[in-house]
Amino acid sequence: MEILATALPELGHAWALILQPVVLGYLVLGVVMGLCVGVFPGLGGIAGLSLLLPFMFGMEPVYGLALMIGMVAVVPTSDTFASVLMGIPGSSASQATVLDGFPMAKNGQAARALSAAFASSLFGGLVGATFLTVFILVARPIVLAFGLPEMLMITILGLSMVAVLAGRIALKGMAAAGLGLMIGTIGEADAGGSLRMATYDIPYLTDGLKLVIVGLGIFAVPEIVSLLRQDRSIAKGASLGAGWFDGIRDWFANIWLSVRCSVIGVAVGVIPGLGGSVVDWIAYGHSVQTTKDKSNFGKGEVRGIIGPESSNNAKEGGGLVPTLLFGIPGSGSMAIFIGAVALLGSGDIEVGPGMLKDNLDITYSIVWLLALANVVGTILCIAASGGIAKLTTIRFTYLAPFLFMLISFAAFQSGQNFEDLLALFSIGLIGIFLRRFDWSRPAFLIGFVLSNPVEKFTNQAFQIASFRFRKSFEEGMDYIFSPIVIVLIIITVVSVVLGIRQAKTIMAEGDVQSGSKRAPLVFLLVIMAYLITALVNANMIPDYNMTDKVIPLVIGGFSLACCAILLVQMMRRPEGDVIFADKEVAGEDADAPYGLWSTLAWFAGLIAATWIVGFILALIGFLITFFRVRAGADWRMTLILTAAGIAFMCLMAGALNRDFPPGLLQSAVDLPWPLK
Repeated sequence: MEILATALPELGHAWALILQPVVLGYLVLGVVMGLCVGVFPGLGGIAGLSLLLPFMFGMEPVYGLALMIGMVAVVPTSDTFASVLMGIPGSSASQATVLDGFPMAKNGQAARALSAAFASSLFGGLVGATFLTVFILVARPIVLAFGLPEMLMITILGLSMVAVLAGRIALKGMAAAGLGLMIGTIGEADAGGSLRMATYDIPYLTDGLKLVIVGLGIFAVPEIVSLLRQDRSIAKGASLGAGWFDGIRDWFANIWLSVRCSVIGVAVGVIPGLGGSVVDWIAYGHSVQTTKDKSNFGKGEVRGIIGPESSNNAKEGGGLVPTLLFGIPGSGSMAIFIGAVALLGSGDIEVGPGMLKDNLDITYSIVWLLALANVVGTILCIAASGGIAKLTTIRFTYLAPFLFMLISFAAFQSGQNFEDLLALFSIGLIGIFLRRFDWSRPAFLIGFVLSNPVEKFTNQAFQIASFRFRKSFEEGMDYIFSPIVIVLIIITVVSVVLGIRQAKTIMAEGDVQSGSKRAPLVFLLVIMAYLITALVNANMIPDYNMTDKVIPLVIGGFSLACCAILLVQMMRRPEGDVIFADKEVAGEDADAPYGLWSTLAWFAGLIAATWIVGFILALIGFLITFFRVRAGADWRMTLILTAAGIAFMCLMAGALNRDFPPGLLQSAVDLPWPLK
């Protein structure tokens, strides 16, 4: 009762603060900026908040919070546009949405998919805000109850979703997840600093591969290349299909799925370090597990949109719990948020327990700003969805060069190295062949995302558990098998058992026909060669740094065993078996008028020209040549589209204060911006 007596007056004061016209104006401005940032793939909330940082110095606290919360709240909603319309994950929180959202767009149901996503996002955002309201004073003991074993089990629960998403051949899914985990271990180990797969005189790999690059490479590049080969619009017909009312009806018909996935989003968001990278996969796996007819997943199942979109917006409310209670950032965007709050006003507001004690009204202002921003953002997105969805009816040859331009720019921003573009192309090749041979790309991405948490939490939990066991066996067992861990183990086991039983009905890459043995067998041998190389490299780490080599050796050994079993099965089974799935045998890819390598050469040409003359000059030549030769546009259209693309890139880079990839020319000649 004492808590309520304290909280209720502050809740009223918070409403009085945020219902001022100026505050609402800043909120709407933040929502509009977040909408613009979210639409562009690869940028996300971190880039958006970074853009706002210079304006936070000395700003009235409520104004600055309204601006930031408006942006943070709407990015997980607006990034749905890229996921649904282009098959490009708008951010790490919208990767699962691609699986069914993009097929719906290709089937002419873009507006329906978007509106179902926006309704789910609104509901999830409101659930997150409600949770934050209720638990902001009582959640402290709950958050503190999650130690390293609990966080490791949450990570393993995320990995268990591979069982659901593995596809018709479970071994392919497990091997794909193992490959993702191994690629995720590239670079300097957290525990002892040993280099893994970076010892071959490739300094770029020291820091490992960034999630933005891997996400874009695995999903964006294969889909752009595939559609470009077919030389048609994203949607086969000119019709956009059902309007946004049908999408809202879809959400209402599946409201309990939305409720459950929103709760999942809040629960995962509360735990620092996981957040958007894993929550959508857990929600997608739950959506599959709780659906009777699973045959439509991956082909355009609306439940595959409702689940992830409900969870990734609810996660924002959950992520604010550790941020506001302890000053522990729940994600990268929350880390920037904490830094920005310290700049507001006179600098006396500090996120953490002190904020709850001295600025409870401002704390609750954040909560209600989050709820309002979700409402405003959803209304704007629904209003714009009809017009933006018409992008799917444009001939894709006119969209592809701009998408290559955007993903190249987004990839470069992750590390500001030219090698980022080479990494994007290399991961894109892996994505193309995973897609072609019916290996689960979601399983690969889950493995990559969770590689660092798995290793970090395993090493830290092992060290603490060893210390506890030295004290007594009972104390060690109590530490490892806490009540929360036991509950999570049960959930994980149930998830794996159900997933393995259901995986055969899930088609990871749609209905892929089978072909000859040769191409799938060669791809498998290439993967095995990489795994063997990675295992040898990990084994070179000295034994005194055992913590740096154990995880790669275990994961690599498991993945190699899966591949070896697959190899034996391929040798024994006849051609035409489902294990030899190949998109180049029948279907859209096989019937495409343009070949894979000639299409991919355009992207390779842009990267090669960038290395020589820098990004902008390379982009000018790329756009002119592409529109004239590949699209067959006249000179007037070519010059207009080229000028529009260059102007847009310069405007975005200038607004975000970002650089373009330089080339050899820039190192030899002092050129003005944006040519340098």
